[in-house]
Amino acid sequence: MTGSGDSSIEFLRAHPGVMRVPSPKVEMVLKPAFLSAQLCSDLIDLIESDRRPSTLADFNGDPGFRTSETCDMKPQEPAVKEVERVLHEFTGIDPAYGETLQGQRYEVGQEFKAHTDWFTPGGTDWEKFCSVSGQRTWTFMVYLNNVPSGGTTRFKSIGKKIDPEQGKLIGWNNQNPDGSGNEDTLHHAMKVRKGMKYVITKWYREKPWS
Repeated sequence: MTGSGDSSIEFLRAHPGVMRVPSPKVEMVLKPAFLSAQLCSDLIDLIESDRRPSTLADFNGDPGFRTSETCDMKPQEPAVKEVERVLHEFTGIDPAYGETLQGQRYEVGQEFKAHTDWFTPGGTDWEKFCSVSGQRTWTFMVYLNNVPSGGTTRFKSIGKKIDPEQGKLIGWNNQNPDGSGNEDTLHHAMKVRKGMKYVITKWYREKPWS
């Protein structure tokens, strides 16, 4: 690891059952059954109880770009504490560098069009989101339920599509070796065609989260 806000592909691969996505363009791992079915269910209940329309940094004028709902997970909740514990163990990243755990909910027809998780330097919202804690380093996302149809996460640049599966984790490094944002992490949360989709996402920063 190169810093407190960083993990490494070697550290992540050392855990049992972790698979690296075979691409030289992105450092990315998958781990099935990262969270238990019961914990996933508890997290879904929390999302349902406190969801709101999702927002977008550097708004591009497209009101249909991100149509999901979002929940900022309360850190005092037992289920959230457990997720934070297992993520710390898994990533090796100091929790002080992690953003607030976030949940997302997608109904039929909802999506988040192709985007990166890192912020564009000099963009409209750069100062607002990055002036204190810096750029995002790693993303870790866990699917909380099986989706009957749709809801795939598509990484077009590396030719990878990941279908929602309860408890499955996907994690990737948002940065190139020089610290710039990796364009090949562009991904699309594709439309749900049948059922509902729930995920949680944890982002880490270069500096402690404020």
